[in-house]
Amino acid sequence: MSQRKKDGSTSETPPVSLTDDMVSQYLLSNPDFFIRNARQIEQMRVPHPVRDSISLVEWQMGRQRNHIEQLEEEITLLMEQATTNEILFTRLINLQCQLVQAESLQDLLDSLRQWARSLGLIDATIRLFNEKWHLGAPSDFTHLSLPRQSFESMRIQRLGNRNQYLGPLNGPEILLLMPEAKMVGSVALSLLGKRGDLGMVIFTSRDPQHYQQGMGTLILDQLSLILPGLLSRWIEPV
Repeated sequence: MSQRKKDGSTSETPPVSLTDDMVSQYLLSNPDFFIRNARQIEQMRVPHPVRDSISLVEWQMGRQRNHIEQLEEEITLLMEQATTNEILFTRLINLQCQLVQAESLQDLLDSLRQWARSLGLIDATIRLFNEKWHLGAPSDFTHLSLPRQSFESMRIQRLGNRNQYLGPLNGPEILLLMPEAKMVGSVALSLLGKRGDLGMVIFTSRDPQHYQQGMGTLILDQLSLILPGLLSRWIEPV
């Protein structure tokens, strides 16, 4: 664009360099731009990775279709999660009923083990820190006892600040927690009590991929809270 000086001569005005933000701000400030320039808008072409270029209208419709598909996927996922949570809740209620009705400690341990096997797992194991429970002789359940100190290094490595661990264990770890267990692929381990200082419950699977970090821990969370109260019916807390 030319600009006339006071002496009558002209000079070229440097072109304005538009940025994405400047264009965006202009369109936001002038919402009727597309109405006033409808014909030009229809002729605009947008680069496309497959079709070389498409009209702006087609591009907008494509974005809307993608958005709708994404919403449908999210709704489907939410419905699947709701169904899964309902199944887990039902299983948990059934287990709680069985544990509450247990007439002895052995009955409780058997009920927990049978429930685990009904889910296709190998076993369910309870270990209690001997600093928190009276498990010495003449108790018939001294095998449940576990010194907290012997578990501490494993707790730091596997659990950190969490109360649950889901994944594989190595040979010495399996020997420490489940001396008689065989063919353990992966475990779901949860410390007992609000502070996780009473012991643990462990579910074991032959499948190394069955339990993995990032999976939901709803049932583990609930069991870690209800088991100590049930166990105290037969084992005296320290």
